[in-house]
Amino acid sequence: MSTLNQDIQTVAGLKETHGSAWDAINPESAARMRAQNKFKTGLDIAQYTADVMRADMAAFDADKTKYTQSLGCWHGFIGQQKMISIKKHFNGQTDRRYLYLSGWMVAALRSDFGPLPDQSMHEKTTVASLVEELYTFLRQADARELGGLFRALDAAREAGDAAEEANIQDQIDNHVTHVVPIIADIDAGFGNAEATYLMAKQMIEAGACALQIENQVADEKQCGHQDGKVTVPHADFHTKIRALRYAFLELGIDNGVIVSRTDSEGAGLTKEIAVVKEPGDQGDRYNSYLDVEEIDVADMAEGDVCFNRDGKLVRPKRLPSGLYQFRQGTGEERCVFDSIEAIKAGADLLWIETATPNVQDIADMMNEVRKEIPDAKLVYNNSPSFNWTLNFRQQAFDIMVEAGEDVSAYDRANLMSVDYDSSALAELADDKIRTFQADSAREANIFHHLITLPTYHTAALSTDNLAKEYFGDAGMLGYVKGVQRQEIRQGIACVKHQNMSGSDMGDDHKEYFAGENALKAGGAKNTSNQFG
Repeated sequence: MSTLNQDIQTVAGLKETHGSAWDAINPESAARMRAQNKFKTGLDIAQYTADVMRADMAAFDADKTKYTQSLGCWHGFIGQQKMISIKKHFNGQTDRRYLYLSGWMVAALRSDFGPLPDQSMHEKTTVASLVEELYTFLRQADARELGGLFRALDAAREAGDAAEEANIQDQIDNHVTHVVPIIADIDAGFGNAEATYLMAKQMIEAGACALQIENQVADEKQCGHQDGKVTVPHADFHTKIRALRYAFLELGIDNGVIVSRTDSEGAGLTKEIAVVKEPGDQGDRYNSYLDVEEIDVADMAEGDVCFNRDGKLVRPKRLPSGLYQFRQGTGEERCVFDSIEAIKAGADLLWIETATPNVQDIADMMNEVRKEIPDAKLVYNNSPSFNWTLNFRQQAFDIMVEAGEDVSAYDRANLMSVDYDSSALAELADDKIRTFQADSAREANIFHHLITLPTYHTAALSTDNLAKEYFGDAGMLGYVKGVQRQEIRQGIACVKHQNMSGSDMGDDHKEYFAGENALKAGGAKNTSNQFG
C-alpha cells in the first residue's frame, strides 16, 4: 500500500490536471481519507486475510508455538472492541489473532425469528451480513485510529516539533490494521451443493477468507455439543467442499481456506446408506460402521433395506425416525476416517468436536490422521459447552492418583465445589487449563484455538452485574463504580463513546468539505472533554 506522502502527490497531480475547479480540494485531506479506507471491497479483505492465514499456517508448520487464536463475536462492535483491545495490550500488533463467526450465535442472537437453537433454522444470508458488519466495524476502527494520528500530526507541526512529527508520520505509514482473518461458520451449507456455493460466494464477497463446513445433514443439523447429530456419506459432503473451492476460485481468492468439521466422534446416526462402487471404497467403509444384523431372504419384511456385506445379507438397524445407527464405539475411528477423506477432497484444516477437552484424546485421533496426512492441522473449539473447571479438576485428580499422591481429601464426583477452589488440586487443574492451548498445539497439531461463544457469556455476565447493582441499593453508583470508573482506570476507549462512534472523524470531514465554515461537534462544550 502507498504511503501518505505518495497519495498526497497523486492527488496533487489530479488537482493540477483539473485546474481551478479543484482549488478547494486539499491533497493531504484526500490522501488521509484514502489511508483511512485501505480496503475498498470485501474481496480485497478476503484476499488480504487469506494471505495472512496462509502465512500463519506455514509459520505453524515450522514452529508449533506459533498457533493462532480467536474469540467468537456476534456483533460488529464486539469484534471491533476485541481488536482494539488486542492492539492496546499487545504492542499495537494483531499477529495470529483472528475473529470467529459462530453459527450458534447467529441463530441465538441475529435471526429475525428471534432466539433459535443451533440447528440452521436462521436466515442463511444473516451469516454473510454479519461478516460484512464485522469488517465494517474493523475498518471504522482503522479510520478512527488514523484520524487520531492525523490530529496528533497537525499538533506536532503546529508546535514545530519535527521529531514528534517524524515519529507520528512513521506510525501512519506503518499502521497495523484491525482487519484480521475471520473463520466463518457456513453450518452444513444451508441446503444442497448449489445452495452451499451461493452462500459461500456471499460470505467471501463480504470478506470471509476461511469457511467452516460440517458433515451433517443440512436439514437435520444439530450443535456439535448436542445429541441427535446425523452425518452424511463422504460423496455428499465432498461435493460441498468442492462447491466452496469453486466459489473461492470464481471470485479470485485462489488461496481461500476450507475448514472441514466432522461431528462423527459424537454422532451415532446417518440418513443414508452410502453408494458402493467396489469393495473397500469410501462408501463401503462408511457402511462398514453401520449397526447391522445378518438375515435370510425369508426374514426380510416389507420395505426392508438390506445389502451384501462379505457375501452375507445384512439389514441395517433402522430407527422409527427412518435414520440408521452406527455401531457403538466407532465414533473415534469414523472421525479419523472422515478427517482423512475430507483433506483428500480439498479441505485445508480439520475441526473435530470431542466429548471433553483432553489433550491426549485429541492427540490420539490427530496422530492417526497424521499417519496418512503428516501436515494435517486442526481447528479446535475451546467450547463453553465444556465444564472446564470440572473436567480439568478430574484430570488433575487422575494425575495425582497415578503419581501415588494422597487424594483422600477430594471427592472426584464433586470437584466443582467451591470448597476446593484454593486446593493444590485446583491449582494443578488451573495450570493445565492455562497451558491447554500450547500443549495441544504441540501434541495434537492444533493450528487454531477458538472459543465459539465467549462474548455471548460475557455480555450476559456483565449485564447481570450491572442490573443487580443499578436496580438495587447502589443506584447510579452501580454504573459509575462498576463500569465508567473501570473504563477510565483501564483506559477503555469507549468511555468516549462519541469518539468511538465516529464523531471526531465526522468533524474532520466537515473541515475538509467546508473549511472554516464547518460546524463541529467536538468543541469546548462537548461533555466528552471531561474525560481528558
